Amino acid sequence: VSYLDDFSKQENTPFYLACIHTVGILGPMVGFMMGSYLAKLYVDIGFVDLDSITITYKDSRWVGAWWLGFIVSGTVILLSSIPFFFLPKSLPKQGEEESNNKNMELATVTEQEHFLPDEAYGDEKDKPVTFQEMVKDFIPSMKRLFKNSIYSMIILTNLVAVNGFIGMITFKPKFMEQIFGQSASKAIFLIGIMNLPAVALGVITGGFVLKRFKLGVVGAVRVSLAASIGSFCMLGVQNFLHCDNAEVAGLTVSYKGYPELSYNQQTLLSECNMGCSCSLKHWDPVCAYNGMTYASPCLAGCQTSSGTGKTMVFHNCTCISDSIMKATNMSAVLGQCPRKGECDSKFKSYMALSVVGSFISACGATPGYIVLLRSIQPDLKSLALGMQTLIVRTLGGIPPPIYFGALIDRTCLKWGTKQCGGRGACRIYDANAFRLTFLGLITGLYFLTNTLGGILYVKIIKRQKKLSLRNQEKENGLEGNEVSNGHANINIAKNSEETSKESTI
Repeated sequence: VSYLDDFSKQENTPFYLACIHTVGILGPMVGFMMGSYLAKLYVDIGFVDLDSITITYKDSRWVGAWWLGFIVSGTVILLSSIPFFFLPKSLPKQGEEESNNKNMELATVTEQEHFLPDEAYGDEKDKPVTFQEMVKDFIPSMKRLFKNSIYSMIILTNLVAVNGFIGMITFKPKFMEQIFGQSASKAIFLIGIMNLPAVALGVITGGFVLKRFKLGVVGAVRVSLAASIGSFCMLGVQNFLHCDNAEVAGLTVSYKGYPELSYNQQTLLSECNMGCSCSLKHWDPVCAYNGMTYASPCLAGCQTSSGTGKTMVFHNCTCISDSIMKATNMSAVLGQCPRKGECDSKFKSYMALSVVGSFISACGATPGYIVLLRSIQPDLKSLALGMQTLIVRTLGGIPPPIYFGALIDRTCLKWGTKQCGGRGACRIYDANAFRLTFLGLITGLYFLTNTLGGILYVKIIKRQKKLSLRNQEKENGLEGNEVSNGHANINIAKNSEETSKESTI
C-alpha cells in the first residue's frame, strides 16, 4: 500500500486502493464457494466406503473434507507470490516526466499532499531514511508514531471493528445453521455468492466517491463514519429476524409437545422410552411424522427398522403417540425435521439485510484507509502500516473466535461425545440464547466502534482547524514581511535619489 501511495497521483490513490481491496475480496469469495463444495465431501473421502455412511451433509454430525482446502489454497498462494519478484524498486510518479526518474524515489518519499500533521511534530521537515537508520531509530520512531493521537485512535477503532467482524464471519455459518435451519454448506455458499460480492461493490464504490468528489481527510472520515453507522442500523434490524427453536423432544419441547427448554440431559428420558436402556450420550436424530425431532431412534421408542444407510426408516415408535400432535404414522426417518414454513421467509429477509449491511459497511473501507495514510508522517508510513497490520491482525484476529466461541458454547443444549469419551462438538443450541449472545457481542463491539469513530472525527476536525489557523498565521506573516520589505525598498530608493542629487550639486 505504501508502495502504491508513493508512486500514484494523490487523487488516484483511493481508487487504486479500492481496486486492490476489491480484487482481494475475490479470493475469499472463491474460497467460500470452494469451502461450500468441500463441506459436502466426507472428511475421509477416498479412505472409506461412502455407501456405509448413514448421514448426509445436512446433518450436524457431518464433517466435510476441510483438509483439501489447505492443499488448494497453499498451492495458489505459492504461485501468486511469483509476480512480486518482478516488481521494480521504484516507479515513475504519475504525471511527471521520465527524465526525473533518478531522483524519483527520494522525491516521492518526502512528498505527501494533504498530510494532516500532529501538533508535536507538525513543523518538522520530512527526511528520507535508509533501512539502517530505520533499524537504529526504531524505538524513537515508535515513540513518534504512537505520540500521534490520531494514529493511535485509528488503531484502536480498527481493532474493535475487526474484533466484531472476525467474530461475525467466523460464526455466521453456524448462526444461519442453528437459527434458520440451513445446512453448513448452503450457509457458506450463500455468504460467498451474496455477501462478498456486496462487499467488493461497496469497497469500489467508496473509492470512487473519494475520487469523484475529491474528498480530503475530513470528507473521508465522514464517509467512513456514515458507512459504519449505516451498517450498525442494519445489524440492529437483524436482531428482530429469527426463528423459534427446533422442536427436539426433551430439549426444547416436552415429549407431549409443549415448549419446555432444558439443559439437563435427564429430560431426554420419558415414560415412553424408560425401559429401552437408551444412552443419553448418543446423538442420532430422527424426524417423526408428527414434526418432532428425537435425539435417537431409541429415545423415540422405535422398536423396528427397515432399509439401510441413508434410507433407513424406524417403525412402531411409542413416544410419537404421546405427543399432542397425534400422528397416524408411528414411523421416523433419519435426520432432524425441517423448520416451519415461515422460517424460510424470515431467512430471506435476513439475507437481504445482511447483503445491504455488507455493502454499506464496505463503502467505508477505502475512506478509512485514506484517513490512516494521511494521519502519519511520510517517513513513518511503512512502519505505521506495518504496526497497524501487526496489531489489528494479532489482537483483532486471534482473540475473537476464542471468546465468541466460549460464550456461544454456554448456549449449547446437547453435547456430542468423542470416541475416547471426552466432550465433542455441540449438536444443538438454544436458538434464542445463541442469537442474543452472537448478535449482542457484535452489536456491542460495533457500537463501541462507532463511538470511537465519533471521537476520532472530532479530533480530526479540531486538528484541521488548528492546521488552518497555523497556515493562516504563516500567510499573514509572509504578507507582513512583504509589506515591510516594500517600505524598506522605497526608503532605499529615496535615499539613493537624495544622495545622487547632493553629489551633482
